[in-house]
Amino acid sequence: FLKRTIELIDKYEPELLYFDDTVLPFHELNDVGLQIVAHHYNKSLSRNNGNLHAVVNGKILNEMQRKCMVWDIERGQSNQIEPFTWQTDTCLGNWHYDTRVYENKRYKTAKTVIQTLVDVVSKNGNLLLSVPVKGNGEIDNQELAILEEIGTWMKSNSECIFDTRPWTVFGEGPAIENAPPLSAQGFNEGKGKAFTSQDIRFTSKGSVLYAIVYGWPTNNKLNIESLGTEKKLFRRAINKVELLGNGDCTYQINENNLMIDLPGNTDKEAYALVLKIS
Repeated sequence: FLKRTIELIDKYEPELLYFDDTVLPFHELNDVGLQIVAHHYNKSLSRNNGNLHAVVNGKILNEMQRKCMVWDIERGQSNQIEPFTWQTDTCLGNWHYDTRVYENKRYKTAKTVIQTLVDVVSKNGNLLLSVPVKGNGEIDNQELAILEEIGTWMKSNSECIFDTRPWTVFGEGPAIENAPPLSAQGFNEGKGKAFTSQDIRFTSKGSVLYAIVYGWPTNNKLNIESLGTEKKLFRRAINKVELLGNGDCTYQINENNLMIDLPGNTDKEAYALVLKIS
């Protein structure tokens, strides 16, 4: 196993190695996993003038292993900002193409995928999404429609995802209250409360804070408690609030919350509104 993996690294120079296993090759019984990871990283450093462009994904990693690899959680989500980068892998349907999923229209919706993506990123995570293909290598029309809807959202809102970092808190709202903890292999996907327009997630980029709201609020008015002055979480003056894809919003701030008036001429069915706060 070690020789085959070393040969793969040397021959194909991958940037990412994903081990879909809960024990091998990272069990503490031997140093095979250590040799593989060290070789993968050293080869990357050599190819890239001392810069590391390599990632290793593993499952059920201990705390020490999470410092040097990316912990992969299958169909699972965290209920906190994880101290080390992690990843959840999930699928639009089943892991292999299943005509029953297509016939019964049981794929994840674009709404579910986007809200999951935002939730994971707000907690220092990465989403690996599988799109199962048919035997001829094609995806079906339902999958294509889902991906196109995700692409439309990303076209307007990707800046709240790419090159961002978690904020001081990951969010607020009722879905936080009984979110199951992340453990072992994962498989806690969909076991928490459903997201509503009262749920907000945060990401940040430099001096900019993004607040992603999971639905259109009542009366076009949004209150963000985490940004009240008494919370002392946002340590700069707020000079501008913008709804991505629409324009500037009027707002007021007091000790309890930031109150934002949203424009009334936008899509009330939107399920992930992105506010850029600076």
